[in-house]
Amino acid sequence: MKTPWLLYIAAIAVLCPACAGDGQQSDQQVTADRLITSEKASFRIDTLRTGLENPWGMVWLPDGRVLVTERKGEILALGNDPGKTEKLKGFPEVYERGQGGLMDIQLHPYYAKNGWIYVTYARPGKEGGSTTLARFRLTGNEIIDFEALYQTTPLSTSGVHFGSRIVFDEAGYLYFSTGERGIKANAQDLTNDMGKIHRLHDDGRIPSDNPFIDHPAAKPSIWSYGHRNIQGMAYDPVNRILYATEHGPRGGDELNIIEKGKNYGWPIITYGIDYSGAIISELTTKEGMEQPIHYWTPSIATCGLLYYTGNRYADWQGNLFSGALAQTHIARIEVTNGIYKHEERLLAGIGRVRHIAQDTDGFITVLTEGPGMLLKLVPVE
Repeated sequence: MKTPWLLYIAAIAVLCPACAGDGQQSDQQVTADRLITSEKASFRIDTLRTGLENPWGMVWLPDGRVLVTERKGEILALGNDPGKTEKLKGFPEVYERGQGGLMDIQLHPYYAKNGWIYVTYARPGKEGGSTTLARFRLTGNEIIDFEALYQTTPLSTSGVHFGSRIVFDEAGYLYFSTGERGIKANAQDLTNDMGKIHRLHDDGRIPSDNPFIDHPAAKPSIWSYGHRNIQGMAYDPVNRILYATEHGPRGGDELNIIEKGKNYGWPIITYGIDYSGAIISELTTKEGMEQPIHYWTPSIATCGLLYYTGNRYADWQGNLFSGALAQTHIARIEVTNGIYKHEERLLAGIGRVRHIAQDTDGFITVLTEGPGMLLKLVPVE
C-alpha cells in the first residue's frame, strides 16, 4: 500500500524522565515518495497505519494480519484495508500506570501447530502491578485459553521500569525481561524478579539447568541480573547470541550480549548519572560484572531491537536495529561475532521509535508513537 502523506516532526514529548535523552531532536520532512539513501541501502517509506495510541509490540499471523499491542491494554488486528481496524476481544485488565500496561507480543515458534500467542503486560493486584508473562489462543478475534504463566514479584505501585520483551531461542526456551521498577537495589537482589531476564519453558515451567536453580533463596527463573530496564531483545539464531538493549539513566544506554548467570552491573557500575545530575556510582567496571559491547552517552532511550535475517536488504543482513525514543531515530548497528563494529543513524526525527521487527516477507517494519504509526521500509535498487 502506498499512502501519500506529509509529516513534520517537531519537539516530541517525552512521556517520562526514564525515557528521556539529552540529545537535540532534529525536525525532518518525510514523504512516501522520498528516496532515503543510507550508507548501505536506499529505501522509501510505506505508511501502513496511522493513529495508533502508544503502540508497543507487533507480530504477524499466518493469515497476513499484524497484531499490534497498545499500552492501554488493546490488541489491534490490522489487515490490508487501511480503513478497517479490528480489536481482539477478551484481554484481561492491565495495570495502566506510567510505563505500565500491555507490552510485547510474540508467536510460539510452532504457532502453526499449537496456536499459542505470548504477551507481557503489567497485571494488577492488591499491592499495585507487575510485569507478567501470559499466553492465549485465538478463535476469530476472540481470545481464548488465556493463561498467566509467570507474574513477577514483588508488586509495586511504581509507574516505571516494567521492561519488557519476549524472545525464543533455537531450542524453544522463552526469555522475557523485567525492569527494576525504579528501585535500584532490586537489580542485584536474586530473591526478587525485578531487573532480570527470566528463562522458562514455553508453558511457564522452570528449566532444570537455569543458573540459580540450586541457589536456596534465588528466584529459579532468573537467567541474568543487574539490569535497569530492558525494552529491546533479539536473538541471533546462527551464532546463538541473545542481544539486549537497556535504558541507562541520564547517559549510559547499553547494548549487551546476555549470557547464563551473568551480572550486568546496575547500579554498581554504570556509564550514566542520575536525572538530577547526582552520581549513581563512580565505577564503570568491576570484576565479576559484564561490560556492554556498546553504550550511548547521551542516552538515545533504546526501545525495540531487531536482528535482521532477511534478504530484502542484502547489506543489512546480520545487523541490529534499535529504536530511539528520546532521540527519535533508528540505530543500525553492525556486529561481527558479537563484537560491535559501527553504527548509523536512520530516519532522524521520524518520531519516538518504540519497536522494529521483520515481517513474514523479510521487510523491516517500524512502530512509532507521538505520532503512532506503523511503517515499512521498502528497498529501492
